[in-house]
Amino acid sequence: MNLLEKEAWITQAAQTLDSQTAEDVIRAAVQSFPRLTLACSFGAEDVVLVDLLHKVKPDADVFYLDTNLHFAETYETRDRLEELYGKTFIRVLPKLTLDEQAEQFGDNLWTVDPNACCNIRKVSPLADILSRYEAWITGIRRDQAPTRANARKVEYDTKFGLVKFNPLADWTAEDVWAYIREHNLYYNPLHDRNYPSIGCEKCTRQVLAGEDPRAGRWSGFEKTECGLHK
Repeated sequence: MNLLEKEAWITQAAQTLDSQTAEDVIRAAVQSFPRLTLACSFGAEDVVLVDLLHKVKPDADVFYLDTNLHFAETYETRDRLEELYGKTFIRVLPKLTLDEQAEQFGDNLWTVDPNACCNIRKVSPLADILSRYEAWITGIRRDQAPTRANARKVEYDTKFGLVKFNPLADWTAEDVWAYIREHNLYYNPLHDRNYPSIGCEKCTRQVLAGEDPRAGRWSGFEKTECGLHK
């Protein structure tokens, strides 16, 4: 499918799929794009997507960005999901080790310039892995943040140059947890400890009562996104 064909497909699909179920969106993605992958960060939305994708295409590629700074519970969730679904997720590493990053940019870059740290450990590795695919699936929901409020279930990702599917765009947090409970899915135990949004251990804290669900990410900085989503 060339660029013009993709644009025409997206225009039509954006109208058709916006009222369809998450599983319908994933099925359309699988049928339309052989080179497709799911980005998994092992949060609640992603364990739902792993389960849905497994039902449609069990051998589909699933990758995760290993910043080497994740919580132990996040790695535990990865291991449990690999065991449960009988597959190995693709591990995507930054070009710089933590020691090399410290040598070039100083110790604890995340405390000085979290945007630069995210670019090194997340955005650049993501660009590398996505260059192998025609389309990717993400766990974006419209009610997660104002920056995501206009997300469509299918759109063209101008930042990385491929088609992007957001099957859960119209789901609420309650919808996500209802699915997890109904299907008895394993999920990151940090969610039970007031971590609704889970990133790197260095840049994620517990959310206090009454705070925005993403208040625990990059607390103290005017930053709400890793830079993975335009």
